[in-house]
Amino acid sequence: MPPLSSLSWTATEHLRASVLVVPIGATEQHGPHLPLTTDSDIAQALVDGLCNLDVVIAPVVAFGSSGEHQSFAGTLSVGQDALEGYLVELGRSATCTWDRIVFVCTHGGNRDAVARASRRLRGEGCDARVWAPRWGGDAHAGRTETSLMLAIDPERVDVGASATGITEPLEQLMPLLARHGVASVSTNGVLGDPSGASATEGKQLLAAASASLSELIAHWPPAEAPDVEA
Repeated sequence: MPPLSSLSWTATEHLRASVLVVPIGATEQHGPHLPLTTDSDIAQALVDGLCNLDVVIAPVVAFGSSGEHQSFAGTLSVGQDALEGYLVELGRSATCTWDRIVFVCTHGGNRDAVARASRRLRGEGCDARVWAPRWGGDAHAGRTETSLMLAIDPERVDVGASATGITEPLEQLMPLLARHGVASVSTNGVLGDPSGASATEGKQLLAAASASLSELIAHWPPAEAPDVEA
């Protein structure tokens, strides 16, 4: 499971039959207690969990479609169209070396753009797939993501600054959130409640998600199969 960052082109030449795994995160607010790179950190941790598989791990795509978080300082967003176009061009370039690509998407705001890019690439003959974890729990910077970050890098979690945000179901919040962004429903950027988060829970979530991703890669579906989510 070599990362592309550690390979020369001559070493990569021998890995053409591998699956290229592209982790896609974001740089956006995650409440007052989690780092802006939370989604990217989670994407990296998931692909790092792919053991004993014939894959090559690409560097994480750290900027995505995060316009709904733009009211919060530090958020860096490229938008839907730019992300889609970027991934299409990336996929076209990747097919010069690899026949199979899986985009690992850990930010919900990226999913539509990533799915469109994958469909466009498949229409051009590239076997590109999308995989995204289904964590359950709260939507953003709550117990789920706090647990994940406590498992990944606890020193970058400011537990003392954690605070409950808005706890209504995401489906109920979406109309207002879609029109006016996260700040219109949560002043601290949290959609959920970080209380009860733990590294143990985070490790369990990561292990289950990595197992699901591993299953997709180990049993690559036929080219006409739909995208897969955990």
